[in-house]
Amino acid sequence: MKIEVYSPTIRRKEMDAVLTAMVEDRIGPGEQAKFLVQTAREKIKFDYCLSLRSPAIALHLALKSLNLERGQGVLISALSPLYFRRVIEDLALVPHYCDVDLSTACVSRETVSKALEGGQGIKCMVLHHNLGFVPDTGAFSDLGVPLIEDCSRSYGTETVEESSASTPVFTILGLEERDMLTSGGGALLYSANRRDSALLRGSGDLPPEYGLPDMNAALAVVQFKEAAKNLLKRREIAELYTQSAIRTRHKMFIRQKTEYNNYAFPLILETGVNDVKAYARRKDIAVENAFESTLAGSGVVPPEKCPHAYSLSLRTVLFPLYPRLGMTRAGKVAKLIMTLP
Repeated sequence: MKIEVYSPTIRRKEMDAVLTAMVEDRIGPGEQAKFLVQTAREKIKFDYCLSLRSPAIALHLALKSLNLERGQGVLISALSPLYFRRVIEDLALVPHYCDVDLSTACVSRETVSKALEGGQGIKCMVLHHNLGFVPDTGAFSDLGVPLIEDCSRSYGTETVEESSASTPVFTILGLEERDMLTSGGGALLYSANRRDSALLRGSGDLPPEYGLPDMNAALAVVQFKEAAKNLLKRREIAELYTQSAIRTRHKMFIRQKTEYNNYAFPLILETGVNDVKAYARRKDIAVENAFESTLAGSGVVPPEKCPHAYSLSLRTVLFPLYPRLGMTRAGKVAKLIMTLP
């Protein structure tokens, strides 16, 4: 059987929780969604939170809550998801693209400062933690631009404490199929302090069609409770892969002041992506482009505007890494990595 790159970690506990929610009188937004917020608060320590049907709705509400005016700019990484651009433009705002550091795949003080100098009317920055890597937000604390962070893929990544000035106004925790925690779809939008929470509360009563259904919420509750165990399994697999990767000519990303959650195992190739994919296919192991579905990888951002992001989108691949993989199959992937062309 082919070893796929991604597989959501859904076990009996998650299935039982969803079935229990299904037999209740109400499966739309209700008590399970409230319980999810309560469970998440114990792990994340926020002041106020909304449970929503999608990360796109979360980003829309976050930007709306900042009361930005039509035509004002929003700075985003060129390696952000495609929906970032759609949401920004739907609000009559202007997306501005920021390049990344080649060694980290994250925006840096240098790339952000350059983008701010070249962009007119940028009033907000949205940082997506692609592949679970967290930018050094402390480097942006004196730029005077409100920050929205998307930690959908970095949940469990531990960072050093930064100054309060670098704390995001809002944080999005997506719960989509390929996010670190999944409910099959949805997102949490929260703020850590009371002042910024007042902006979210100002959104008013949201229609139920915006809220996370109880079936999804029940699944997410178990995901939060099982997260620590799953993080340990990810670390075991990643350590095995790392020992193989250091014997190759290919490169790994440098991590910035963090204990990585091992959301993925990316390698920056020194050879052609197609050659590596073909070699993996013969071993019945899937390998895919790490940034194919990003703004840079999809051709939305001109290569000359963000050359580092464009280069990484062509040369970075992902190997299978998820808790359900098991050490036997992980051993096969580790052998593949060690013998890459």
